[in-house]
Amino acid sequence: MARIPGIDGVFAVLQSQTDALASLPAAVSALTGAVRQLGDVVGEARETLAAVHRLAVRMDSLAEELEEPLRALAPGLSRLAVVLDDPVVEALPETLRKVQDDVLPVLRTLADTHERVAFIAGSTERIMTFVDETSRTIAHLPGAALLGRRRVPTGRLPAESPPPPVPSTDLP
Repeated sequence: MARIPGIDGVFAVLQSQTDALASLPAAVSALTGAVRQLGDVVGEARETLAAVHRLAVRMDSLAEELEEPLRALAPGLSRLAVVLDDPVVEALPETLRKVQDDVLPVLRTLADTHERVAFIAGSTERIMTFVDETSRTIAHLPGAALLGRRRVPTGRLPAESPPPPVPSTDLP
């Protein structure tokens, strides 16, 4: 069969145009789906932007409320930073540990000593009451005055005294 020159090229072009037209509905459908998805994404982005805007408004109001107190705290925080940079602050945990290990037991001992002294004072008070009552009882006994004269001053020995006179048996 004889061919017309150039017709093969026209057929190829027509074939490609027909194929393109045949795939056009699928491409339009895919494009429509993509546009719908883009619309959904734009809607979600709009909601996200609204939420971000609400959050920014809340943060702005909080920042306005906190701005003045924070500005008032700034000088104190600066002074605190200087204090915290002091090497003494680094030694503080060790100092507290030493206080806990050395000083607190001494304080507990002092508290125990106070209780012991109070107990001794109470015991002494009871003994003194007993001694006082016993002295009063002895004072009422016949001849108790003689016991009082026989006391020896503390730290000295009694001086030798002449023996007591012997009662005479001579009757007048």
